[in-house]
Amino acid sequence: MFKIGEVDVKGLEQYGNMLGALGSVEAPKVQARALNRTGDMARTQVVKALAKQTGLPQKTIRKALHVKRSSWTSLDYVIYSRGGNISLKYFKPRETLRGVTALVRGERELFEGTFMKGGSFVKGRVDIGMGGHVFERIGGRTELERVRSGVFIPDEMIQGESVAAFDRVVKEVLPRRVDHELNRALGI
Repeated sequence: MFKIGEVDVKGLEQYGNMLGALGSVEAPKVQARALNRTGDMARTQVVKALAKQTGLPQKTIRKALHVKRSSWTSLDYVIYSRGGNISLKYFKPRETLRGVTALVRGERELFEGTFMKGGSFVKGRVDIGMGGHVFERIGGRTELERVRSGVFIPDEMIQGESVAAFDRVVKEVLPRRVDHELNRALGI
């Protein structure tokens, strides 16, 4: 089996011979299947790592990540995300007397002077119909601004444990998957 990171000429020759035996039509199919399976496994690990890294639930991370799978004509597996500064609503906010606390990047953080509900704490808080978002006053009574966390998923994807998880899975799994798919296609 060919190993990434180690140059084994015998392994490379065998790998090249196996791809040559498949021909120019079947070889890209085998490679695409191996890339897609490995990419899906890497995506799972990236979701777990990003959840720990950002403090967001895995469900939210899965919705934010998109995949462009490998095909016979394009041997690229791409995980991407769009978006900006995420609202505090998604970080398990809790309202306190001093403001709202939220679990950002794994630590509970206080955002002083912010609120989610209306009314007094003595008589009981009531929902203000704003979808659970966290707000702060920027002026008068009705001048409110939604509070953001400072977390950007596209930025978080390319740093820390999420990159390490992706690299680890690709390094460990891709050579095995290519070997498996080649043997399967050749009937070995």
